Amino acid sequence: MAEWDNPDVELLHDINGLAREAPGWADHLMEYVGEYGTIAALGLLGLWAWWTARRRPDAVSAVAGLVWAPLAAGVAVLVNVPIREFVERPRPFLTHDGLEVLVDGKKDFSFVSDHATLAMALAVGIFMVNRRLGLVGILVAVFAGFCRVYMGVHYPTDVIGGLALGTAVTLLLAPVALALLTPLLRAMAASPRIGRLVSASPEPRPEPGARAGEPDAERRPYDRDLVA
Repeated sequence: MAEWDNPDVELLHDINGLAREAPGWADHLMEYVGEYGTIAALGLLGLWAWWTARRRPDAVSAVAGLVWAPLAAGVAVLVNVPIREFVERPRPFLTHDGLEVLVDGKKDFSFVSDHATLAMALAVGIFMVNRRLGLVGILVAVFAGFCRVYMGVHYPTDVIGGLALGTAVTLLLAPVALALLTPLLRAMAASPRIGRLVSASPEPRPEPGARAGEPDAERRPYDRDLVA
């Protein structure tokens, strides 16, 4: 375990050393951003992606993908629970002196980082639907991991493991999740009350007397030809 930790320690001290040299206001800002700001930013990106996805031709599948993003984050954090208990890696400030710890109360195990896992799962979920916003989200997730090391509460490999776990859970379980979510979102889109949450341009209802799934009369000129 010591050999595995050694590459982390130097980088840990390099990044965390920035906190020691920074003014107090900068450390307070990084503490807030690292604890709450990055997750809030990803939430706003998700809302932005949802607002634009509702106007797409594939709105149902796109919104289903965005619903999967927070669900994937929750699943990834749950998957991390047995991983942390199995590895049992102490927080870096418990085994290394001289670290500038910006947040107290972190007494659970360190590997892997819940924050990095949660952030990357959200970012990858957004990326699956909107590449531009997803790339911004991935950068935010990486910065969230950097903040955790800066704050002295995680090793760099804790963050790397979290980013990898969030990515893996989101991508590997996406086919099953979307297969379950898409019919549900399609049913929601057909509802006159909540349909706009899924699609800003719901499909028109069939004319009275038309059979389900059959084009209306205006779209079936060949029917009039047959009658004539």
